[in-house]
Amino acid sequence: MRATQVVLGVLAIVLSIFALAYPGYTFVSVIVILAVVMLFVGFEKIITGIFLPSRSSRGRLATVGLGILVLIFAGVALAFPVATAFVGIIFVGVALLFSGIARIVEGISGEHSGWSKTFLIAVGLLAVILSFAVMASPAFGAALAGVIISIALLIIGIQIVAAGISGQKFRNPTDRFMRS
Repeated sequence: MRATQVVLGVLAIVLSIFALAYPGYTFVSVIVILAVVMLFVGFEKIITGIFLPSRSSRGRLATVGLGILVLIFAGVALAFPVATAFVGIIFVGVALLFSGIARIVEGISGEHSGWSKTFLIAVGLLAVILSFAVMASPAFGAALAGVIISIALLIIGIQIVAAGISGQKFRNPTDRFMRS
């Protein structure tokens, strides 16, 4: 078990180095993985709509129809992963813009004072600046996402290696939320 943890941790570290060296490819790879997962989800919805009993035929048809739509969008994402990543990055840029504006407005007109107000406005400005950078250069947005993914993968890999070497059981930080 410990050897497996060390090997998997080292594999995660190696993948994080690759992700850091090629952050754009990392983001596109995540898009491809998500598209493959969505293919399975689409097939599951179609099968569920066909074979599971439902109270109404409209509900069954809706489930099958939505499953087909999921398959279509997943197929498009697999056929054009770079374009899908580009569209996703633009959506993230627009979301960052709205989030930043909302934070600035809340900081100016809200009931915050002192450092809290300053921090809220500064975070809003940073979000607005990042949103313009991401929308002006989607390649920057893909690289930024890739760097964040690689750093997270590096930290997880180091944690797994340390757990394997020390003999401690690896604990996923989300486990405590799942038990609640």
